[in-house]
Amino acid sequence: MKKVIALVTGGFTGESVISLKSAEVIDKNLDRDRFDVYKVIISAQSWFHEDEGGVKHEVNKNDFSIEIQGKVIRFDGIFIGLHGSPGEDGKLQGYFDMIGIPYTTCDAPTSAITMNKGYTKAIVNGVADLNIAHSVQLFSNGKDTAAQILAQLDLPLFVKPNNGGSSIGMSKVKTAEELPEALEKAFKEDTQVLVEEFIKGREFTIGVYHGKEGVKVLPATEIVTSKEFFDFEAKYTSGVTEEITPGRMSDEEKNRVERVVLEAYKKLNCRGVVRIDYILEEGTGKFFFIEVNTVPGQTENSIIPQQVRAIGRTIKDFYTELIEVAIV
Repeated sequence: MKKVIALVTGGFTGESVISLKSAEVIDKNLDRDRFDVYKVIISAQSWFHEDEGGVKHEVNKNDFSIEIQGKVIRFDGIFIGLHGSPGEDGKLQGYFDMIGIPYTTCDAPTSAITMNKGYTKAIVNGVADLNIAHSVQLFSNGKDTAAQILAQLDLPLFVKPNNGGSSIGMSKVKTAEELPEALEKAFKEDTQVLVEEFIKGREFTIGVYHGKEGVKVLPATEIVTSKEFFDFEAKYTSGVTEEITPGRMSDEEKNRVERVVLEAYKKLNCRGVVRIDYILEEGTGKFFFIEVNTVPGQTENSIIPQQVRAIGRTIKDFYTELIEVAIV
């Protein structure tokens, strides 16, 4: 008998547009021979499923069911494809935990913690061979904030919303004069801001997932962008960035990276598939942790599908495994 799956997308933030694009790819690759799939769009205004005739069916939030032509649809599991809040910060996960429906992502505590870049780094600090850039976590922006940062950190700097995603609100600061504007931009997106020293090196991102045979690491992707950094445009615009999968690393680097990301995945108590971003520092080859994304993008330009194909698997097979592990 087929399992009934809700593909949840949308969201409350600017990342909702990416969520909807991810959902299109996920929807095309979910195995209809195994699953009955209903796409559910969540926004600040409403939660609904739109049928093929364009009729919207509101979600009953008491049990996350929908009613279509007098039939109540209840879900065996949830495929979360919603970036940002409430699908990536633990809010939806907590809701599904309360009503007893399993889902494909990390649980509520891990989702909430990893959404906060500063808190995440504090937890993974101590993992062998994992390095963290010097940083300052800000909770307010005053007239002396920029000067205080420059007294503690060396330029250039990255300024980013602490709980944001898709590099929205992020800036690379090369001079002291640029810092106040970058802080203002980041604080428009979040009440917390992380300022980090720039680490010169090659940037990579790597998928880690919990499959039927335990936790596995996908091939890393090397990010080579014509932009100053891997920003929103670089992530989602074709031709701006070269993504090399598998990334160019020595056997020693590959083995070390795999060991580090496996340990980070376990220490953060991750589930499902996550993407960990890191830099191999120029000259030293040291692994510098950037962040973990617990709901990685699944658009046509996204990294995880590339990495899945690189190991000779289909996206359909990969999604099937994620669902079956989640709802077992």
